[in-house]
Amino acid sequence: MRAAVRSCRSRPGARAGVAVLLGGLVLPLHAIELSVLSAGAVEPGIRPALAAFERESGDTVRIDFAAAPALRAALRAAPAADVIIVPQGALDELAATGAVGAGPRAPIGRVGVGVAVRPGVAPPDIGSAEALKAALLSADTVVFNRASTGVYVEAMLQRLGVANAVRAKSERVADGASVMRRLLAGTAQREFGFGAMTEISLFRDQGLQLVGPLPASLQNFTTYVALPWPGAAAPDRADAVARLIRHLQGADARSLFVAAGIAPAL
Repeated sequence: MRAAVRSCRSRPGARAGVAVLLGGLVLPLHAIELSVLSAGAVEPGIRPALAAFERESGDTVRIDFAAAPALRAALRAAPAADVIIVPQGALDELAATGAVGAGPRAPIGRVGVGVAVRPGVAPPDIGSAEALKAALLSADTVVFNRASTGVYVEAMLQRLGVANAVRAKSERVADGASVMRRLLAGTAQREFGFGAMTEISLFRDQGLQLVGPLPASLQNFTTYVALPWPGAAAPDRADAVARLIRHLQGADARSLFVAAGIAPAL
């Protein structure tokens, strides 16, 4: 799974009034380094939310990002982080098989599906289900992933009655970021891709164009939940884990999520 995970370390926070001076650096007392494994679709909101947690708590957070298939595989293995942030559906599937328990979960937000094209390509009309169907039939290439968004797109193509027609011109890649990189490297004029709205936003500074969200009648929101890693045995870290999860459900984190395109959980 390591190859499917992107890792980074948030910058250390600082806790006012509770610190020591060591070698010219101000370090918080009793700081804990927490680890988080998260779905990549919530990355634009999770990064600033964790940075705010570090500033407020004095703890530090290491975060890895992975697509849903890697998250499912990770949850079947030994605990590898303190907190995991996963699609609600993936967790429900694993709970049904007994792979994880049915303990408390903290919904943090939901992400819809959008359409993107590379710079210089005329955006297709996706203003209605019929318009999207026509765009799919006339496209040269349609790109989507093999993770949660791609699973939904497959079902949507069946619903629109174009699955057979689109299959031969579909390109499936591993995750949302790979969809965006593939679009940016494309050459066909009538090609577009599907991805989480948040993942599309990560590539807009490279010129990727957000065409818009799916029509309301076709839109699908994936709800993401945070929870302590099932089976993790770290009682000395339980308080810090609980603080982190409360922070992710708090008003400050919610405003950062909304700004990143993550809608409030229902």
